[in-house]
Amino acid sequence: MRTEGEVTVAVTTRAPAPGGAVAVPPAGPPEGPPGRVTAWAEGVERLRAAATTEPGRLRIIGAALAALVLLFGAVAVWEISDRVLAAEDVVGRSQPLSADAASIYRSLADADTAASSGFLAGSDEPREVRGRYEKDIANVSRLLVKAAATTRADEDSRRQITLLSEQLPRYTGLIEQARATNKLGLPLGGAYLRYANEQMSTQLLPAAQRLYEAETGRLYTDYDEARGLPLLSLGTGVLALSLLLWAQRRNYRRTNRILNHGLLAATAASVVVLLWLAVGHTVARAELNQARTDGQESLKVLNDARIASLQARANENLTLISRGAVLAADNKSDKYDVDFTNNMKDLDAGLRVALALADDSRGREPVEGAVDGVKQWKQRHAVARETDLKGDYQSALPQVIGDKDHKDSSGAAFDTVDASLERAVTHEQAEFTRAARGGLDALGGLATGAAALAVLAAGAALLGIGRRLSEYR
Repeated sequence: MRTEGEVTVAVTTRAPAPGGAVAVPPAGPPEGPPGRVTAWAEGVERLRAAATTEPGRLRIIGAALAALVLLFGAVAVWEISDRVLAAEDVVGRSQPLSADAASIYRSLADADTAASSGFLAGSDEPREVRGRYEKDIANVSRLLVKAAATTRADEDSRRQITLLSEQLPRYTGLIEQARATNKLGLPLGGAYLRYANEQMSTQLLPAAQRLYEAETGRLYTDYDEARGLPLLSLGTGVLALSLLLWAQRRNYRRTNRILNHGLLAATAASVVVLLWLAVGHTVARAELNQARTDGQESLKVLNDARIASLQARANENLTLISRGAVLAADNKSDKYDVDFTNNMKDLDAGLRVALALADDSRGREPVEGAVDGVKQWKQRHAVARETDLKGDYQSALPQVIGDKDHKDSSGAAFDTVDASLERAVTHEQAEFTRAARGGLDALGGLATGAAALAVLAAGAALLGIGRRLSEYR
């Protein structure tokens, strides 16, 4: 019987196992080993722990500043290097190739003009006319070899160079046959010359024109690459500068110190790179724009005008040589006289554009001289043509090619036009070279300077952050 306040304690006893051993109940399932932590998770945890302390935050800020400033320098070096290479191609490769292609075209047209002039003179062919023809052919041969060696592996340019190299000997062979037959007084010489002129008009000059267009197109591509804005560099620079300013403002708010010499030096170096990049590229872009508008565009117009004048002179000579044997599309007019009229229209239009593009007195003066020469040429041609149409070939001939009694021939007027255009081309070529080199010089040293200043800025930023970290030791 249990009284109040008593506590009954139940004791459970285990029956002894056989042999006197005490039975132990089986243990529960063993607990597994603690979960494994990956390196990435451990790194994130350490970074999180570091970010909760000021020294940890400063280390992160310093690393971010150094990395961003170095990225800014690397991007600036990459973009500016590309633009420097493109500008170097403009000055030293693509524009000279374009000029050589124009010279090939011009020399071919001039050779055809000289050949017809020499043919009209017959056995009295002036030595200077023959020398001019030979000089033109030698110049074309030399420039074709140069173009084949220096042009890029462009299929169209290579095809035109091959075509010109194959057709040029055939043309010169026809000219020599025409010349030899003419000296013998045989009328077949005129047929050889007309055939040579046809080959020049349908084979050589179109190939030279396509070569010129291909090389000029490559020149404009280099222009665009050299003038492209370095947007990625500018954007990265603004971002780096913004982070540097933020870091200095944060430093001021936490320490009440206005200046941190390291961060200030990094900011100054970044500002210098950013301004140098912006100003240098702006100047380079302006100079390259001037080279294109005031130089290359004028050169193209002047070259076209000069070629039109050369073709007009060749057609003027062929009008006398053919004596109406070749008719125009209307089957009434002389083909070469019609072509002469069209060439003179092209020449007039080209000279008007050239005058509009000329930006100084030295550029306008030779073009104005060419305009005056064209007026005289038209007047003298009209007189010679009227004489020829009356059937007086012997009187018309000296009015075209000139002699001691005909100093004021149409040929003399053509020489004035050609010499004036040559002076204008020389002036515009010099203007182009000056402006293009100015653009290239504006980028000079920028890539090297940007790299050096970026490294300096990154080092200064680390030193500035390190100075703050030393206060916690």
